[in-house]
This record gives sequence, C-alpha cells and structure tokens, in this order.
Amino acid sequence: MKVCVVGYGAMGKIISEMLGDDLFLNVALECENKNFDNVKDKIDVIIDFSNPKNLDMIYDYSLKTKTPVVFATTGYSDSELKKIDELSKSVPVLRSANFSLGVILLNKLVKMATPILKDGYDIEIIEAHHNKKLDAPSGTAKMLLKSVLDETGYDVKPGRDGYSPRSKNEVGIHAVRGGTIVGEHEVLFCGTDEVITLKHSAQSKKIFATGAIKAAKWLVGKPVGFYDMEDVLFGEN
Repeated sequence: MKVCVVGYGAMGKIISEMLGDDLFLNVALECENKNFDNVKDKIDVIIDFSNPKNLDMIYDYSLKTKTPVVFATTGYSDSELKKIDELSKSVPVLRSANFSLGVILLNKLVKMATPILKDGYDIEIIEAHHNKKLDAPSGTAKMLLKSVLDETGYDVKPGRDGYSPRSKNEVGIHAVRGGTIVGEHEVLFCGTDEVITLKHSAQSKKIFATGAIKAAKWLVGKPVGFYDMEDVLFGEN
C-alpha cells in the first residue's frame, strides 16, 4: 500500500519513519507545501499532517483520483470544514482532532459521564501544549467540548476574567501554552465535596502517528463517506 504523507514537519517526519519500517506500507511522497504534479504512481491513501493552506491542493487531487484522505491537520475555518465534508461525498474521508487512541477513548468516556453528572457537577476543560502551537483552544479540547455540549446545551465560557459568579449552565474551556508540552487534556466534573477528573497526557508525538497510520489502513477500501477515529476504534459506522 502506498501512502502519501502531506507535510514534513515534526509529525510528517515521524509518520514517514514509521511507514518506512513497516513492510506493508510504503511512503510514496513527502510534500512540503508543494503539489502532486510529480506523483506518477497510484496512491492508496493520503495522510495530511500539514497546514489548512494545503486543503485546496489535497481536495483537487483526491477528487480527481478518488484517493481516500486522513485529515490530521487542525485549525480549519468553518468554510474549510465544509469543503472537507463536501469531499467526503465523493471519496472516503476521515478527520479527527486527535489521533491518539487514548484521547479517542477519553472522549468516549466524556460522552458517557456527562449525561450522568451534568445536573450535579460543574464541567471545566483544560488543555496544555508547547509554546509553538498556533491554535487555541486545541482541536482536541474543542472535540471534548462538543461532546459535553451535545449532552447539555450549556453556554461556553472561554477562560475566566472579571468579577462574576460561575453560571450553572456553562462549560469553561482553558488553554495553556508553554515549553515543550506535547499535549495534555483534562475534563473536570466538580461536584459538592468531590471532583471527578478524566485526563490524558501525551508523552511523545509518536502516539499520534500510530493512530494516523491505523486510520489510514482502516480507511482504504471503505465506501465513500465521512469517518472519524471512533469509527476506527469502536466500529460506529
């Protein structure tokens, strides 16, 4: 199977190294904000760990060749997300804010806990990343937030400032940036005399590469449609 890795930053390099060691996979191309003009062989699947600016390039090539795409890039605008949804009507597309298998399980646990705890517990989300991360809150924090909002319909409180009491029907979301933190995500359910914490800490970026490769293997051969990592892990579709 031939995999095109779009993006050759830290994650692109890790994925390429891991694919090179896998006897069943072969890196067909490593793009660095370039294009697919020099791709002559058929690509089985694209893994995009680059920048939203590359979306048009990936969209055009995938639509033309019917190549499945794993979108691992974050920071997309609403219009760009709509374009990814549009692509999924013609080719198999998988997008996730996080490819750590542990984070996907964390999100599943949040979905399970929220309807049980929402009436008696305040819910807060905290994420921390390295000082070079551009988007805040992280895509993963937004994913966790969506899981909470889907079950509660609460208002979102980005950070805290000023002088006012906490509203019962709100979810706080907070971003920390510093040093070389790979990624930490924590969901707090704060009740009377007790706190329930669901937390994931990434120790290296390799876990995201492992998940993205697993997703790519899974996506090849799937029907046209939009998928996420819960489909890969739990067979939701």
